[in-house]
Amino acid sequence: MPTSTLTKVKISPIDAPLGTIVTDLDASQAIAPEVILQLKQALRDRHILIFKDQKLSDKELLNFSLYFGALFVPSDETPVLASKPGETPVVIPISNVDGGYTGTGELTFHSDHKWTPTPSSGSLLYALEIPSQGGNTYWLNTNLAYEALDETTKERIADLQLITYNPFLRDRNAPRSLYRLDKTIPLISPIFPHPLVRTHPESGKKHLYLDAATEVEVVGLEPEEESKLIEQLRQHLNQPKFYYQHKWSVGDIVYWDNQATLHYRQAFDPNERRVLKRVSLAGSRPF
Repeated sequence: MPTSTLTKVKISPIDAPLGTIVTDLDASQAIAPEVILQLKQALRDRHILIFKDQKLSDKELLNFSLYFGALFVPSDETPVLASKPGETPVVIPISNVDGGYTGTGELTFHSDHKWTPTPSSGSLLYALEIPSQGGNTYWLNTNLAYEALDETTKERIADLQLITYNPFLRDRNAPRSLYRLDKTIPLISPIFPHPLVRTHPESGKKHLYLDAATEVEVVGLEPEEESKLIEQLRQHLNQPKFYYQHKWSVGDIVYWDNQATLHYRQAFDPNERRVLKRVSLAGSRPF
């Protein structure tokens, strides 16, 4: 057990649309309440926290994560990455080796667990091995993306509900789609509509709650209108002025607010190793 308590850290916003770097912090130590509150406020304001030069066991990573919330626990009916019936992994290997998950390809901008009734509030990702090139992660500020919309679009989407379909429960024989246009095809998973414009439960800010490529359906819209609207919003999201690119170093922990960001991963050489560990925290019903 830690024998000392960390009472002071340095929190420095970076020159980017989101993000702050935290130094002078050893995540294996006990941390004073005032420091935890400072970190939570920085997360609310800047959406991602970058902790440098950490060296943690899985247990220490978990203990540090639990300062910020309870664990995200999916149901068997709404599986997520690494889900197995009746079992919820606690520390998930985000790795292309040794039985890990997510492979080596590009992962488009998304937020985690959007197809569940209560998507996770955030995750902490800890870097153990990093490839020499590629594999960087981008985070996108969805509040900035929403605020940059024109007023006509804001009014149009204000009360719309979006269904995001579970990519882990899809018909593998069906063609991959960005929209559920054929409503006659039977569903193979439960669905949970959430606001297309989400209100952050702590800051009260509005966020555009939409992934870049996951299969979706806008409740109540005809297929042609729906697909045009989603394509318009996705093109709007894909602008560098909304995002920050993180080049990983061994020992980095990035804690991101899943309610306020999207994240994207570059592809990297499959002959190289990329090993990170992730803990996801519980969230609430989007409103």
